[in-house]
Amino acid sequence: MPKSKILTRQVITWALYDWANSAFALSVLAVLFPLVLGNHWGADDGGVSATIRLGWITFSASVIVFLIAPILGTIADTGGYRKRFLLLFAITGAVATAGLGFVGQGDWPLALALYLIASVGFYSSVVFYDSLLIDVTEPRNYSFVSTLGFSVGYLGGAALLALHLWMLKSPQTFGLENAAQAFSYAFISVGIWWLVFLLPLIFFVPERHSSIEVADHAIRAAYAELKSTVLKISQYRNVMVFLSAYWLYIGGVFTVIFMAVNYGQRLGFEDSDLVLALLIANFVGFPATLVYGFLAHRFGAKKGLYFALLAYIGACLWAIQMTEVREFYVMSIVIGMVQGGVQGLSRSVYASLIPADQPGEFFGFYSMTTKFAHVLGPAMVAIAAMLSDDPKWVLLALMPMFLAGAFLLALVRMPHSQLDEE
Repeated sequence: MPKSKILTRQVITWALYDWANSAFALSVLAVLFPLVLGNHWGADDGGVSATIRLGWITFSASVIVFLIAPILGTIADTGGYRKRFLLLFAITGAVATAGLGFVGQGDWPLALALYLIASVGFYSSVVFYDSLLIDVTEPRNYSFVSTLGFSVGYLGGAALLALHLWMLKSPQTFGLENAAQAFSYAFISVGIWWLVFLLPLIFFVPERHSSIEVADHAIRAAYAELKSTVLKISQYRNVMVFLSAYWLYIGGVFTVIFMAVNYGQRLGFEDSDLVLALLIANFVGFPATLVYGFLAHRFGAKKGLYFALLAYIGACLWAIQMTEVREFYVMSIVIGMVQGGVQGLSRSVYASLIPADQPGEFFGFYSMTTKFAHVLGPAMVAIAAMLSDDPKWVLLALMPMFLAGAFLLALVRMPHSQLDEE
């Protein structure tokens, strides 16, 4: 029986949405918004104010998405609504992102409001995007196609960020007056990029319809199902211990991503250096993740996670004594080498612990745990910034998350089939 073609038009156009929304994840979440918040919208209030605002607004966006995730998941499961809701959230997020390009100097409240709307749009659209995987390929190809989307997103985000770096270094090349104007057009370009590469998915990706309809009691049903899932997962000790560990250390990983630029900014580094450092880290991350996965397969997933967490602890200690921008480059490269690995290996370890006949329900809760982890780190950063003007306290606040996560991970008993069995 001949094998079916994997790289179909549907698969390629589905993956292009990762290319589209990764521009927001890298350019806006990690780079542009933290930079402009500190240098333009709230420059008169001091660096610590930008840190506090960035921490609390990221916390708020994560809480909103966490609370509505069960409802969105229920809608996604019904079929027939996924593309429409993806379109709604994506357009909302893209328009809000473009709107950031028109926010005037010192108007940080409007900037925070638009950023909140854009972030919720981004994270919510991904719920429906993920659910369309089952419509574009066969189950045996899920891993390849899912990884393809991740890889395409890596490259797409880096490509647009490279353009933004060029704009910042040479605004006159693009007919712009200065770097401030370049930042404005960068936000607008992300919104346009997001919308343009959304279009192929809308026109060419099919959607499997279900006979199930979303009833008026959908919200109650969604949270009742969530309660049932929590009770079921609580019966598996290993799963609960791992999820507790994962919640702690992945919260630290996420916080390092969104706070790196703000931290470098408060140390007085140039914006262009900060952008270039994260761009290099993103390009390093693609091949490094593949190599890291191979080594972890050889020596064991848990050992790979220990190494990654050790690298994050080392990076935080390195950053505490950081005084020169070249040290920021080193830190960014180290993080880029392990960032993809810690996410991929966490998923691998979790998959080996859960019941083989209930992957959908258990991975749905895993996704919610990830979203909830995004709440902890930003809140700790905001609180640390409120207690001290010294940016180093932000890093010290993250250390317990990595250490406690590693400790709990040590309590997880791996199946005997794993190379790092205990």
